Amino acid sequence: MTDKASPPHLFANVLARVHAVCGVLAAEGGWPAGIDLSRIVVEPPRDATHGDMATNAAMVLAKEAKAKPRDLAEAIAARLRNDDLIASVDVAGPGFINLTLKASAWSDALRTVLHQGDAYGRSAAGAAEKVNVEYVSANPTGPMHVGIAGARCSAMR
Repeated sequence: MTDKASPPHLFANVLARVHAVCGVLAAEGGWPAGIDLSRIVVEPPRDATHGDMATNAAMVLAKEAKAKPRDLAEAIAARLRNDDLIASVDVAGPGFINLTLKASAWSDALRTVLHQGDAYGRSAAGAAEKVNVEYVSANPTGPMHVGIAGARCSAMR
């Protein structure tokens, strides 16, 4: 296998498509320049019956877009319904967007994994850079809270 970087995984691919839709809506709707798309996530939904993926795009962009989250979600969903990777799009609750992918999206992703074998997922990102990996163990007898993280951060200074 070659050392070429793998194409983005399916979740990154869908995130890029959500970003593209939001970019188009921003241009058409006169959203403020430089609206921050970095807070948008595409992740598995908490309930598998809600589809393959979910995004918070409308929830995190509504204030900057000066729109109600549900209305913005409907606009994003309408655009995503035309995407060739997506079988269905549903807006849930106050503005979450649930996505179900076409079966071909999953089979294409699996085909890529099988084709690339051991090279799948390799990347040159961060090559030759030093990193510090620290294992932090939570107290198993007590609840996890922000104070634990703060104490760990203070200890690292």
